[in-house]
Amino acid sequence: MSEWFNDIDFWEYFAPVMFDKNHWSEVGEVADSVTRLCRFNLYGETPDDKWRKPLDCTPKVLDLCCGIGRISSELARMGFDVTGVDITKSFLDTAKEDAKYENLNIEYIHCDAREFKKEQFFDVIVNLYISFGYFSDQNDDLKVLKNVYESLKKGGTFILETLGKEIIARDFVEAEWFERDDYTILTEYEPLDSWTFLKNRWILLKDNKRVEKFFTQRLYSASELRALMNQAGFSTVEIYGDWNEIPYNHHANKLIAVGRK
Repeated sequence: MSEWFNDIDFWEYFAPVMFDKNHWSEVGEVADSVTRLCRFNLYGETPDDKWRKPLDCTPKVLDLCCGIGRISSELARMGFDVTGVDITKSFLDTAKEDAKYENLNIEYIHCDAREFKKEQFFDVIVNLYISFGYFSDQNDDLKVLKNVYESLKKGGTFILETLGKEIIARDFVEAEWFERDDYTILTEYEPLDSWTFLKNRWILLKDNKRVEKFFTQRLYSASELRALMNQAGFSTVEIYGDWNEIPYNHHANKLIAVGRK
């Protein structure tokens, strides 16, 4: 049986909602935060900033589960050598068209994250916008993290952004509806197996058309995610509560894990 993320219709119907203007507006902040978390001296900071790495060559960046290339394009504009990988071909087609229009040299690859690996090739790998925990078998999550670890050069950095279990439990609502870009969206949520998974029901309404989709995503607490990254090989894993590197506590907005090889 095919897993939910292989449903092309899901991504194509809900793309306008997932990649709305608010998510586009945060691209610059996210890309800047990625360079900061990687400790790159991108803007010519003074020699006193000894914790930053000088850029003596063009860093190679992998945007894993890149979608339509929001972050890939911004990192390419900043001068990085970018590769984007995603399982949804229509998203990659859009990303390629946008890159071509801007004359951005980005390599886009159609591949499952469980299968993609390029030994010791990348300086940075990012997995952003809650693109982790899709698989029914947790061993597949571990496989992705091991591929990431093996694909990083020594000294490389992996940045994973998701919505932590603690945040979802703190802010939990059973159902809500909202309007976005001429769409009406109704959502229902249900925690399963003692908060191991979150079951989602999304209904999209527009122009007298109704689309309904169900999917389930595995939830990770900060400690669970750190332990899984440690198991994959990362000896150092930093946890933050937002892109400004605040602590991951009761004020956190996101779960951002930074593993260093």
